Formats: sequence, C-alpha cells, structure tokens
Amino acid sequence: MPNSFTLTFACKDRPGIVSRVTTGLLAIGGNIQDANHFNDGISGHFFCRIEFEVPAGVPKTSVEENVSASLTPLDATCSVRGKDERMRVLIMASKLDHCLTDLLYRWRIGELPMDIAGVVSNHPQDVYQHIDFGDIPFHHLPVTKENKPEQEAKLLALVDEYQVELVVLARYMQILSDELASRLEGRCINIHHSFLPGFKGAKPYHQAHQRGVKLIGATAHYVTGDLDEGPIIAQDVEQVSHRDTPDQLVRKGRDIERRVLARAVRYHIEGRVLRNGRTSVVFSD
Repeated sequence: MPNSFTLTFACKDRPGIVSRVTTGLLAIGGNIQDANHFNDGISGHFFCRIEFEVPAGVPKTSVEENVSASLTPLDATCSVRGKDERMRVLIMASKLDHCLTDLLYRWRIGELPMDIAGVVSNHPQDVYQHIDFGDIPFHHLPVTKENKPEQEAKLLALVDEYQVELVVLARYMQILSDELASRLEGRCINIHHSFLPGFKGAKPYHQAHQRGVKLIGATAHYVTGDLDEGPIIAQDVEQVSHRDTPDQLVRKGRDIERRVLARAVRYHIEGRVLRNGRTSVVFSD
C-alpha cells in the first residue's frame, strides 16, 4: 500500500509555486489526492494544503527532504505529516463538561484521529463521576491567584512529558497567563460563546435573554495573549426567539459549543488550518 501524507505550507506569493511543488512530488512518485490553495491579495501570501501518496518504499525522510528542497527557495514555512501519525492532545476542562465528554465520545468512535495524552482540570476527578476516562491520565491542578504560576509550570511540564502537540481548552474556565499563552501559541484551541465582547462575565445567556438576542453562537480560536481574540478557526450560529427561556438558550448554546470545538480540533489535527497573521486560512472538507 502507498504511504499517504499531508503537506501544508505558506510563503510570499510569486509565480511558479504550484509547479515547483508538484514537480518535486512527481520526482519521488507522488500522486496528489487532494489539493487546496489560497492567494491572499491583502497580505500577499500564498497558502496550500496537499494530500498525496508515494510508493510504499519511499520513507518519510525522503519525502521531507524532497519537500524541503522544493520549498527552501520560496522561504516557506511547511509541515509534512503522515496520514497514520496521530496528534497527541491534552484536554483541559472545568465543571462544565459538555465539550469534554463530546471530544471523548468522538475520539472513541474514531471521528477524531488523535491520541489523548491526558485530561487536566482545576476541579477534582470526582466532579466527573459519570465520565469513564479509562486509561487516560487525569491531573487535578487547582488554580488560585497565589499558585497560578506554579500550576502553569506543572502544566507545561505535562506538555513536555507527554509530548503534547495540541492543548484543547474544553470550557476551561481559567484565564491563561500571557507567558503560558505565548508558550502554547499555535497549538492551543479555546471555545466560547459568541456574545463577546457584548455580554461578559457570569450567565451570558441570561444577559442575552434580557436583551432579546435572536441569534446565538460559538467561536473556536487559537489562544494568544489577547484574551479571546486569537485567530478564529470555526464558528456557528443558531436562531432563537422570544419563546426561548434562559435555560433553553443555555442548552442550545452548549450544543453549538460542542460541535464548533470538535470541528476546530478536527481541522487542526488534519492540517486544515494555516495561520495568517491575526486571522487564519481554513481549508474545510
């Protein structure tokens, strides 16, 4: 069976980029299965994602060398990942566990091809008595104003120990420090309701109900030092009406948050998201 890979890269736009890359892949017997590219006329950058196969005897090192030789003259940032390489993911959660349980379910049925390295929470494991974590390590890291630097250091130690490639904040209700956000930039995804910055603080759906909001939604984005303002990966909305009570808005909002976060995680682990300054290019399937 041929080996399958996904190549993603970004560089300044110029003539001949696609020709250079595809010619390089042809040299090692590469057969393109799917390709997407985007030329951003505003930033002047070119973004591309290619799924391809090579003969079974071609090792990944040869593929990487070939891609590097093709893209080095373009001064491109690139990534080559085998289709059978599963990304190592650390999930963080608080008392609200709807996103956590949804990710675990999708992982168990094979919808999210990743390896869960562990679950971290600022609450003890008995808060999640109805969740079967199986062999997934659980880490209780309670956070206070006084111990926050110490607990974030422990979190980074876990990231290093487990060789974590992606951290998912599955409704983790603690604000990461600027230092931690910087250390995890590009590999940490957050989910929140889409009312920000309009309805901040506690009970945002109740605030929305009081204002007669007719559209609710959720946003998944990369974490940066700018709170809730990182590059957006996925969003969704749903219409509501005056008939919806605050509790009904909360229920509908949780459903949206679950599917938006799962979509963002899948896009990331499948290499469908490329950073473009403060925004992102998403090659959805």
